[in-house]
Parts: sequence; C-alpha cells; structure tokens
Amino acid sequence: MNDLEKLDAVRAMRWLDGSLELLDQRALPQQEIWLRLNSVRDVADAIRDMVVRGAPAIGVTAAYGCVLAAAERHAAAPGGWRQGIEADLDTLGAARPTAVNLHWAIRRMRDVIQQCDGDPVPALLREAEAIHREDIEANRRMGELGAPFLQGSEVVLTHCNTGSLATGGFGTALGVIRSAWSRGFIQSIYAAETRPWLQGSRLTAWELQQDGIPATIITDSAAAHLMAAGGVGWVVVGADRITAAGDVANKIGTYSHAIAARYHGLGFMVVAPTSTIDRDITDAAAIPIEERNAAELLSLAGNATAPLGSAAYNPVFDITPAGLVDVLVTEKGVVENPDLASVAALFEA
Repeated sequence: MNDLEKLDAVRAMRWLDGSLELLDQRALPQQEIWLRLNSVRDVADAIRDMVVRGAPAIGVTAAYGCVLAAAERHAAAPGGWRQGIEADLDTLGAARPTAVNLHWAIRRMRDVIQQCDGDPVPALLREAEAIHREDIEANRRMGELGAPFLQGSEVVLTHCNTGSLATGGFGTALGVIRSAWSRGFIQSIYAAETRPWLQGSRLTAWELQQDGIPATIITDSAAAHLMAAGGVGWVVVGADRITAAGDVANKIGTYSHAIAARYHGLGFMVVAPTSTIDRDITDAAAIPIEERNAAELLSLAGNATAPLGSAAYNPVFDITPAGLVDVLVTEKGVVENPDLASVAALFEA
C-alpha cells in the first residue's frame, strides 16, 4: 500500500503576490518553467497556446484570470470597471471552445461580479480560490468512488493527461488511478502517447514518475493490439464536455479506445466533475469540436515530418457515445451505463 498524500506532488497553477503563475506544460518534461501572468490577455493567450490544458485546469485558470481582469479594470476606472470587464470575460471564453469548465467558471465569477461593491478583487479572489480548492476536493472524492471498479484489474490504460496538470490538483482519471494504486488494486499503467501534443508521453508519464508509479508509454495505434493481447483490464479517461445524455467529448483518440475496449470486453470509465456536464446539450453534434493548426501534425519539435505543402486535418477532440461508457464517475456519484435519466439523477440527488 502507498501513502495517497504523497501521490500528488504536482500543481499546474498558483496565485502569488497578486499574479497567476502557470507551469508551462509545453516545456515538460525537459524543463519546469513557471510563467508569471499579470493580465487577462496573458491568461487567455496561455489557455489558447496550451501553456495550461485540461478542462478543469482551464476553468481554474480562467477564474484567476477574472481576478486579474477586475484588478485592471478597477484600477483604471474605480467607478466604471463593470462596463469593461464583460469584454475581458468574452476574451477568456473564446480561448478554447470545447472545454465547458471554462464557461462554467466564468459564469460563477460573473455571479460574484454582479454582487460586488467597491474593490472587487478580494471577493473574486476568494471565489477563484474556492473553485481551485473545490476542484481538488472533487478529484479526491472521484478517486475514492472510482478506484473500487479497478480492483483486480492489475493493469489500466489511460489517454491524454488527466492528472494534477489537467486539474486544480490530484486529477480526474489519473486521480482514480492514483487512488487505485495506493490501495494496491492495480500494478501498472499504460499511457497512450496522445498525438500530436503528446500529453500522454510528455505529461502523464512525467506526473506518474514524480509519484513513483510505473507507467509504460505506447503509441495511440498500439492500444487495440495491447487489449487483444490481454494486457489491460480497464480504460480510464477524462472528459472536456459531457452531454446531458452522457456522450463524452474528450481528447482525439478516446473514441477509438472506447470501441476497442467494447470489442475486447474491457471496462471503459470516464471520470469528470459535474462542472464538465453540459446540461443544455443532449445532442453531441451540438458540441463545438476545436480544430487546431495543421502545422501541429506536420512537424515535431520544429522539424518537418511531412512533405512541404501537405494538407492535414487536426481535430482536438472526438465524441464517444454514451453507449460505449460503462462507468461515469463524478464527485456526486457514479453512474453505470449513463443515459439522459441517470445523468439527470446525479443533479437531482
């Protein structure tokens, strides 16, 4: 058995002396670089440019960005700061279109803005810190709820990065894996590399290494072969947005893993806080799927990997239908075989 408190050594963001500091995830694992952000524009650029990524982490970061926006606006016009801050919130909201936690956090901060009298910064900072703290608490709760499903599986596969780097701390899918590891339920983890940003090989493997948890990196396309060989018990992933009917938008490649898991009779688990569930959407086709620059597929570390002039299609996310999800773990409870009624019951409870 392992001490769970020691399996959470990483943080992606911190508030320090009136500024937001972000661990630059583009530089990992070779370098640990902290960037100091002092404006809402800096925060929006950091979210867009992948300094920080992962739906919960983006939400926490946006909350701190709202604090910086209010500080700027109030300093410039103490009597009229509200008139300008809406444009700042729109700038933050446009940074990444698919991750619903971004908009959830901005709505929550907007509610506080509407109630502020005088200097808004103290109240907004308290709310941002509460969002950060609550995310960590939710992740730990999801770890407790999800870990028992992995008992006896010995080996799990995960995709992208869903740990402390992708959240306020501890992680969603990786939080469940941490909890299962601490209880001795699993022995090792396969991390799919996750092209083109390599979040699995660069970030997940690095996080697990910090905690002393053994991980083996595979190419995304090796997952089905691994499942067929009998080397995996469960596939455990996070989510960037979940519809009210339980369909899951997550990092591109998730859908392929879900299909392969179902074919090979393996369990497929999605772990996400209820802030990731978009109750306004029942049809997954309504989820905006972000497409990034084709250059991300055509080069690696600045070196061309395709012929000059090649075309590329670079969607960041795909949709896994609810029918392929065996278990949805949230901080409010666990839903097996999620659908419209069972997802709604989470919120009614």
